[in-house]
Amino acid sequence: MLRSFKFYIKALGSLVLLIPKIKKTEKILSTDGQAFGDKYAYGVVQQWSANRVKDSGAKVTVHGRENIPDTGNMLFVGNHQSNFDFALLLAELKTPVGFIAKVELIKIPLVRDWMYLIHCLFMDRSDMKQQLKTIIDGIGLLKNGYSLIVFPEGTRSKDGKVAEFKPGTFKLATKSKVPIVPFTISGAADVLENNRHYRIAPAEVHLYIHKPIDVAAMDKDELSKIHKKVQDIVEGPLR
Repeated sequence: MLRSFKFYIKALGSLVLLIPKIKKTEKILSTDGQAFGDKYAYGVVQQWSANRVKDSGAKVTVHGRENIPDTGNMLFVGNHQSNFDFALLLAELKTPVGFIAKVELIKIPLVRDWMYLIHCLFMDRSDMKQQLKTIIDGIGLLKNGYSLIVFPEGTRSKDGKVAEFKPGTFKLATKSKVPIVPFTISGAADVLENNRHYRIAPAEVHLYIHKPIDVAAMDKDELSKIHKKVQDIVEGPLR
């Protein structure tokens, strides 16, 4: 209980203390340009996320970080076990990246502001028209050189079983022609969701980063099955 109390107090308090850095990011964007503003914002968010992972007490092991391309942008695609996944990925991928996240997160002050600054997009799963617009906006971001993380299950799989990947999500890669980097998260739900009252537990977490997939080199038949190919790769370490 004490760990959880400290975790949430520090998470909230640190967000409040970062308010001046929101203003600083906006100033950098207006005076020095998008590239400098993005670099600053990503750095702040990644450090905040790394601190939250540390505060959780989770023992994180990353496998295959060398599979992340050194240059160029990409689409990270993987399973979703916990709200802890966001901090985990931002801290451990160590590359500038935003999310396609559920629209409910817009309601959280400060979190919302930083998500906008790192080019996250918000998807309403109950609105097909809005979902399509989010995918189109995501394709635009990827074409403009940004990287994104997407969870094609559409929701969290707290029991460790990976739900069916939604094929429409993969239009983000097939239309933008950026490489897909699959990832697998194991154990994240044990940090948060699997505990009563959202208590924080120092669980063992593994993040597997798989080799990138060059969708630009695929033919039409391969592209039609890309969601199954990626899901099979993601499920591998969980079998």
